[in-house]
Amino acid sequence: MNQTIYPIGIQNFEKIRKDGYLYIDKTALIYQLANTGSYYFLSRPRRFGKSLLLSTLEAYFQGKKELFEGLAMEKLEKEWKEHPILHLDLNVEKYDREEALLNILVRHLNQWEDLWGRDERDRTIYDRFIRVIRLAYEKTGQRVVILIDEYDKPLLQNLHDEETQTQLRNMLKPFYGVLKSMDRYIRFALLTGVTKFGKVSVFSDLNNLDDISMREPYAAICGVTETELRTHFDEDIHTLASALERTYEETRSLLRKRYDGYHFVAGGPGIYNPFSLLNTFKYMRLSDYWFETGTPTYLVELLKRTNYDLYDMANTETDADVLNSIDSTSQNPIPVIYQSGYLTIKDYDPRFGIYRLGFPNQEVEEGFVKYLLPFYTSVQAAKTPFEIGRFVKEVERGDYDAFFRRLQSFFADTSYEAIIGRNPERDTELHYRNVLFIVFKLVGLYTQVEYHTSNGRIDLVLQTDRYVYIMEFKLNGTAEEALRQIEEKGYALPFAADKRQVIKIGANFSSETRNIERWLVG
Repeated sequence: MNQTIYPIGIQNFEKIRKDGYLYIDKTALIYQLANTGSYYFLSRPRRFGKSLLLSTLEAYFQGKKELFEGLAMEKLEKEWKEHPILHLDLNVEKYDREEALLNILVRHLNQWEDLWGRDERDRTIYDRFIRVIRLAYEKTGQRVVILIDEYDKPLLQNLHDEETQTQLRNMLKPFYGVLKSMDRYIRFALLTGVTKFGKVSVFSDLNNLDDISMREPYAAICGVTETELRTHFDEDIHTLASALERTYEETRSLLRKRYDGYHFVAGGPGIYNPFSLLNTFKYMRLSDYWFETGTPTYLVELLKRTNYDLYDMANTETDADVLNSIDSTSQNPIPVIYQSGYLTIKDYDPRFGIYRLGFPNQEVEEGFVKYLLPFYTSVQAAKTPFEIGRFVKEVERGDYDAFFRRLQSFFADTSYEAIIGRNPERDTELHYRNVLFIVFKLVGLYTQVEYHTSNGRIDLVLQTDRYVYIMEFKLNGTAEEALRQIEEKGYALPFAADKRQVIKIGANFSSETRNIERWLVG
C-alpha cells in the first residue's frame, strides 16, 4: 500500500515538513530569489502552490533551519537570520463592499501591532502600516520581510462591478505603495496573485517590483516539472498504470495530455498542474480535479460582455505587454484568461515578440468549453455531457440529419436578448460562430475536427472511424452556395483515396431567424 501523504490543500510549509507530507524541493530557487533581489511579484493560476511558496519563505526568514533538513536550502544558507515577518493573506474574504477589505487590513494591522508596537496618533491604515514596519525593524534590529498572498482577490471578485473595483483599488494602491516609501526598513517583499493589474491600477505607485511571472529562472518555482514527476512519483505512475490497465508509458502519456502543458516562459519547461496530479495519485483515477474546484464564471461573463469571438480566444496571438498586465479599463479578456490558467503559451516568434496562446491541456480545454455551452445556448449545465454524447453518436453512425436538428435546437431556444447587443448584425453572426465553435470543440474531444472561420463562413472537417464529414457554413447565403464552395475549393480532394465514406454538407445560417435555415448533402 502506498504510504505517501499527499499535501492536498496543505499550504503550510512547517506542517508539511513536520507531519511527513510529500514535499517537492523548490528551496534552491527560493534561496536564489531571496538573495538576488528584494521586491518581487509572481502571478500563477489558483491552486498552483503560491501560498506554500510564501509559507516556505516565511519559515526561511524566521531562521527555522530544522525544517530544511535534507533540502537544497540546508547547504546553501549559512547564517539563518531571523527577520520580523508581516504576512498578509487576502484569500479568505468575500470583497463585495469596501468595508470587507478595510476589515481584513485592520485585522492584520492589529495582529502586527500586538507583536511590534503601535502609536495611537496613527489614524489611517497607511500610517499604521508605515509605523509597524519601522517599529518591527527597530525592535529586532533586522529588516522586515513582507509577504502578500492573493493581493488581487478583491479586484478579481469585482471585475463586473467597476464602481466597487475602483473603491477597492483606491484603498489598495496607497497601501501597497508603502513598500516603496519604506525601502530602508525592508529586507524582502513578495506579492503573489492570479493576475497583474497595471497602468491605472494598484501597481502604478509600486514600480520597483521585479515581476518574475515570465522569467525563465523561476518558470518552475510553482507546479511540477517532468523531471520532478519522474523523481517523486515514479512508483505512483506504476500503481496508476495498474489501476487504469495501461502500460507505464501509456499512463505517462495520459498524465501529460491531461495535466501538463502550462508554459509560463517562451521555450520554458512544461509544468504539470500540482493539484490535479496530487489528487490523481491519491485516488488513483484521472479526473478534472483542478477545474472542479473553481468555476470560471467571471471569465465567461467577461467574454460575453466584451462580445469576444471564442475561436479567436483559443487561437490568440499577442505580445508580452498584453500578457503581463490587466488594464482595468480594457475590453480585452485575454490577459485575465491567460493569467488565470485557462490559456498558456504555445509558441513564440522572437522576431516580432509575438506569443501564440492555447489551452494548456485536456482538463482545462474540456472543462472550460463544457462550461461555456450553457452560457451561449439553452442547454442546462447538467445536460451538457448528454447532449455532446448524442452529437458524437449521431456523427459516428452517419446520422447527419439528427445532428443538424439537434444543432438547430441549440439556436432555437436562445432568446433574442441573449444574442443582440449594440450591433445586431455583428452580434448575431458572432453568436452563431461561438455556438458552432463550442459544439465542434466538444465533439472534437471524441473525434477528429479541423475548424476554420473567416469572413462570415465556417469550414470544418470532422472524421470518425467510418465517415469523413466536410462541412461549409454560410451566413445569410444559401445551402447550395455552401455546397458549391466545397466543390470549387476542392476540400474533399485529400480524402479521394480514403476508404471511409465522405459526406459533404453545405449549411446556411439566417440572421433573420437566428438559426440554421437549411442544410444540403452532396
